[in-house]
Amino acid sequence: MSKRQYTIELPAAVGRRVYRTAKRENRKPSDVAIEAFGLYFTIPTEVPTVAELRAIRRGEAAYKRGDYITLDEYLHSVGNRPNKTRKKVS
Repeated sequence: MSKRQYTIELPAAVGRRVYRTAKRENRKPSDVAIEAFGLYFTIPTEVPTVAELRAIRRGEAAYKRGDYITLDEYLHSVGNRPNKTRKKVS
């Protein structure tokens, strides 16, 4: 595999994560970055079906009309209480 050198700028937080991961795994930071890029570019992209596109368009139209509720409104409507645990069966 031929190599080519690139210089990239990363946000400080991302750079710290790369260096921490490299140190923890006893690898070079460039190897960690190469693996991350490889994973990024191998993620398959999916094409939505006709039915999915239709549903997306309906949802976008409803949103534009203001036909929606916020997450807080939804949680309030369902009571926003934690699930009850079941009794233990012995």
